[in-house]
Formats: sequence, structure tokens, C-alpha cells
Amino acid sequence: MGDQFHFRILNREGAARRGELTTPHGVVQTPAFMPVGTRGAVKAVTQRDLEDLDAEIILGNTYHLYLKPGDGLIARCGGLHKFIGWDRPILTDSGGYQVFSLAAMRRIKEEGAEFRSHIDGSLHLLTPERAVDIQAQLGSDIAMVLDECVSTQPGSDPGRSVPHVSADAVRVAMDRSVRWAERARRRQLQLRDDPGSAPDVMVINQGQAQFGIIQGGTDPGLRTESVQRTTEIGFEAYAIGGLSVGEPVEVMYDVVSHTTPLLPDERPRYLMGTGMPDDLIECVARGIDMFDCVLPTRNARNGQLLTSRGPIAIKNAQYAEDLSPPDPDCRCYTCRHFSRAYLRHLFVVGEMTAATLNSLHNLHFYLDTMRRIREAIVFGSFEKLRREFHQTFSRRPQM
Repeated sequence: MGDQFHFRILNREGAARRGELTTPHGVVQTPAFMPVGTRGAVKAVTQRDLEDLDAEIILGNTYHLYLKPGDGLIARCGGLHKFIGWDRPILTDSGGYQVFSLAAMRRIKEEGAEFRSHIDGSLHLLTPERAVDIQAQLGSDIAMVLDECVSTQPGSDPGRSVPHVSADAVRVAMDRSVRWAERARRRQLQLRDDPGSAPDVMVINQGQAQFGIIQGGTDPGLRTESVQRTTEIGFEAYAIGGLSVGEPVEVMYDVVSHTTPLLPDERPRYLMGTGMPDDLIECVARGIDMFDCVLPTRNARNGQLLTSRGPIAIKNAQYAEDLSPPDPDCRCYTCRHFSRAYLRHLFVVGEMTAATLNSLHNLHFYLDTMRRIREAIVFGSFEKLRREFHQTFSRRPQM
């Protein structure tokens, strides 16, 4: 890998770390939040917007890009960076979470995950090796291994796409995830060392790093075992998966508190799919360096603005003549130019600009929160920021 991918810690405060992650397409300041660009685009915003927001890395969804337009087409277009017009780092997931959330449309076996496309019902088999090949053709800077994600919380929302499973099933999924990780690593190293050995795969980014994923549900023993077995395989870095799938937030914090110190200190640590703004603060305090979540853009499209005081449901009638900005403490484009009244009008009449302006604000709020966290760690004031954030930010919508 040489100097194309490496990580260095610049400052510490408690378990919180301020670092720099170097990739083939640039440096990422950590702790970092990655906007989710599911199909090669962060919904409702342009790449220019993301650059203006100072997003240093975005996430692409392997499952969706594999189905449309296809990883082969993207490879022939020069890779995902060129295809979408983004020259900063990209992380791609393995597609595993999307496959496992299909529930009735998929079947898990040792070879891989067999599933039917949500688009046309066609049958596909996603193996650990195939997930590596797809991401090699996408040419992302960071590729995730294929893992098996399960929900472990009795009483979790039955409407969620990932169903509750037994403790035995969590063990089986963790064991399988380790075996799949070994296969994925072998394939990654094969493509890296001898690209000609797979003539059907176009390796777009020779500097692509691969992250292993820790599973084990909410069982501390399984998490410990998963860390031991996955780190023995040897990846460029590691992620904590299988959280934010229905468990109470306190349980998620406990799992992160238990798992993070077991991971190699000198490697970046990525918490997948989390979460609310206060989750970012709390998990940085527990040693996490990287985050992604669809929440800021999804909630924006549904009319929820996340502010320094908490969420605002912009459709509420109380904002019909409110000329104040969404968040008086925010300096994003939306808050500098538009009122709550105008944003409510756009949302209520179904104007597509509503999704754009709301998304710009929410993404700015997340990315600016990460900037403040990084600065606080440098100056030794992270604990002060953490206390102040909890004093002002409430998960309950503002009245």
C-alpha cells in the first residue's frame, strides 16, 4: 500500500482522537462524517455543494451501484470517481446490509448471499469475493468486506426491515462473517498483488484499502471474539457493524465502549450507520474516528431540520410566518438566506428545492459538528464541548 493509505493520530483527549487519514484521493481529517451517496449521488445536493460544505469523503452503496448502472459500466467509465465527478475520497460498503434487509427476498448460505433484485426480481449471488471484485471495479479508496448483519433486540420495531434473531443466530452470523472476511482478504490481496490473475476484473484503484467488520450483536463475548479473529486476518482498518438496527441507544453505546478499545490503536475505527448528532459526540468520546448515516439527508427530505437546539418539523403551522432562520446559530447557505416560513412553504407545496435546502442545512450541521469536535480535541476542550452539546441539543422536536 505504501504511502497511499495511512493513518496518524495528532491529538488525544481521553479516548477521543484527532487524526488524519491519507488515501489515494486525498486526506480526511478525523473524526469524520461521511455523507451517504447511495447511487453515486448524495440525494438532493450536487458535488459542488458537498465541496462547499467541505465534505472530505463520501460513501457509495455497492448493492445499488452493482444493480444500476453496473460495476462493469462504471469501470469502463474510469471508476466511480470519474463517473460521478468527485475527486475526493470515497468509501464503498459491501452491499451486505442492503442484501440482508431484503428479508424474504434473500437466502444466506456459506457461499454467499443469494437475493432477488428489488428492481426487477432477477436472481443474484453476492459472495465475499464478488463484493471485492465489484468494489475493485468501482475504484473506491476504502472497500468494506461482506458480512452478515443481524438485529439482536427483542421487542425491536417489527416494521424494521432487519428482523430480530436468536442468540444462536448471532453466533452463527459472527462466525460466518469471520470466514467471509478471510475469503475477502485473500481476494483483495490477489487483485492487489496480481491484477492479471482476474482478467474479468478491472482494478481501478491499486491503492484501495480494505476494512474488516466486527460483528457479534450486543454480546460482549462475541464482540471480543470477533475482534480477535478479524484483526488476526489483518486489514488496513476496522469497522463496528451490526448496530443501529433497533437496539436502544444506551446498548449501542455499551457495545461501542466495549469493542473500540480492543481494536488496534494505530488504525482508524469506523462505526457503521450511526447516527443522531449526539451519537457522534458520544462515540467520538469512546474512540470512534469515522461515521456515516443517511439520517441528515433522509430527515431533510421528510421535513426535519436538525439544529443546535434539536429537531424542527418544518411543516408545522407554527412556522408559517416565522421569519427567523432554521437555526440562528448556523452559518450554512440555507440559514443565511432563508426563513422558516419560506422553507415551510416549499415543503408544504412539494417544491423539490425544499429537499435541497433542508439537506444543505442538515449536512452542514453534521459536518460542522465534526469540525467543532476536531478543534475541541486539539485544544483539550472536548469534554467541555460534550457537556455543552448535551445541555442545548435535545432529540425531542422543538415546540
